[in-house]
Amino acid sequence: MNLLQALEYSPAFFILAVGITGLLIGSFLNVVIYRLPVMMQRDWQQQCRELLHPEDAGNEPAAGTFNLIKPDSRCPHCNNPIPPLANIPVLSYCLLRGKCKHCKQSISLRYPVIETVTGILSVIVAWHFGFSWACAGGLLLTWGLIALTMIDYDHQLLPDSITLPFLWIGLFISLFGIYVDSHASIIGALAGYLSLWSVYQGFKLLTGKEGMGYGDFKLLAMLGAWLGWQMVPVIVLLSSLVGAVVGITLVALRKHERGKPIPFGPYLAAAGWISLLWGDKIIESYLSYTLR
Repeated sequence: MNLLQALEYSPAFFILAVGITGLLIGSFLNVVIYRLPVMMQRDWQQQCRELLHPEDAGNEPAAGTFNLIKPDSRCPHCNNPIPPLANIPVLSYCLLRGKCKHCKQSISLRYPVIETVTGILSVIVAWHFGFSWACAGGLLLTWGLIALTMIDYDHQLLPDSITLPFLWIGLFISLFGIYVDSHASIIGALAGYLSLWSVYQGFKLLTGKEGMGYGDFKLLAMLGAWLGWQMVPVIVLLSSLVGAVVGITLVALRKHERGKPIPFGPYLAAAGWISLLWGDKIIESYLSYTLR
């Protein structure tokens, strides 16, 4: 029995393998969440310099390589490289008691939390879909949504370098009918983008303010491409409900300043993930309740 057969015919082994893979992916997502906004900022600064000072183009001092691969991970306090054995997801953090091996400064709990959450959500997807292409796509979408959630939480930014490729992937896999057919996928992408775009334009017309960013339109379009137009209302309602409850709670508890923007991307991502797994049941339950 080869590895693929073992994964297919042993659900326990498959879920275990997905859980371990999820932890490893979570470690990589920590890198993406921190580095991608920095990479984008450096690129914007470079473009601004070239636009404002074209005569100096090519004369800037060479900057060190900074991407998702290089440089190697380092302690943010002492800048010492983190050896592979100290970079094992969750386990290394526990063994080192949350401190750098060199300078003994505390390491943010955020890193193992993201790794753990990624592993848990990956296991849920594997348990729900089983060994299938739907599971493979669901895992990929889950990992992308985690990265988008945290980047938007940190920077109020939903990078096109994540949302647009995932939108095209959603349209592509609709050719094989894994979640929805191409008809539902294309309309879902259009409905997702235009629905929030319309809300944005209406809010701006009434108040003169921008209620959300264009990244939110693209994220909902991406989810519409993956899950079809039928899920767009479910995602909008779920995200709006959760966003309203959380926002009002934060303001009431004075954990958030009035007038300060609250990123909507995390709520869209959470609603999209819920719809991926249980969207059909939510629609069926709603229809059975309203049509009684």
